[in-house]
Amino acid sequence: MKNFSGKTLSWKLSDGTIKLVLDRAPCNEIGSATLGELEQFVAALGSLEKDAHALIISSDRKEGFCAGADLRELYTRSQAMPSAKRLAAVREFLERIHRVMNAIDAAPLTTIAAVHGVTFGGGFELALTCDLIVADKMARFCFPELRLGLIPGFGGIPRLKRDLGNAVVRDLLLTGRSINAAKAQSVGLVSQVTAEGDALRVARATAAQLNKFDRDTAAAAKQFIKPVPHEELRREIDIFCDLFTRPAVEAGLRKFVESTDALPYLP
Repeated sequence: MKNFSGKTLSWKLSDGTIKLVLDRAPCNEIGSATLGELEQFVAALGSLEKDAHALIISSDRKEGFCAGADLRELYTRSQAMPSAKRLAAVREFLERIHRVMNAIDAAPLTTIAAVHGVTFGGGFELALTCDLIVADKMARFCFPELRLGLIPGFGGIPRLKRDLGNAVVRDLLLTGRSINAAKAQSVGLVSQVTAEGDALRVARATAAQLNKFDRDTAAAAKQFIKPVPHEELRREIDIFCDLFTRPAVEAGLRKFVESTDALPYLP
């Protein structure tokens, strides 16, 4: 399926580039609906990549790239289940999202995240699966999970450790504070910073440049320099699930869900 338009995202293959666009109000929170459509995308990726050299992931939401997991849905669904089944359901969700993230991470295409505004939590983790991050100057990156008594659960820790120095990793994970695009570029997280609203255009120009090179060579280079840290990713799921059972986490999630702020994920 070369083109798809769903409730939370769409994709299109044209000129050798797959364009995956997130579009779910308010800021592309990743819940069951988005995960289901991401799974459809990954299932189609094998046939799409035969005619492509690059993948661009972007957002049509003005608020930003992605605010992360749909915590309201996670809390509401878990509370509706018998306590004995909650942890199994959370683990299943994490394993599904990890399969999606790992497939994008390991794709033989050169992958580019074109980000703006809020790039938090699971949205940050989605961007980290890509080979290149192009950010407009208003983008901000953050792992706010610490405020809920959790760690990132979509693969963020192993991918940060793979890509960046320990000082940056510890700062982001242990303080929960955000960094801007300029800081992200200075530490090697972002490859290009653009003018406001220009990230997608620059990502498309970069993808067009990539079309000049041999795809098999690029794929071989990517496999060599960007291994998927499978063992650490599995350990991350275990730690997340251990933490999820703590009363402090339930209290933090309840407070988030009951918030009347329009954008409660902002610092």
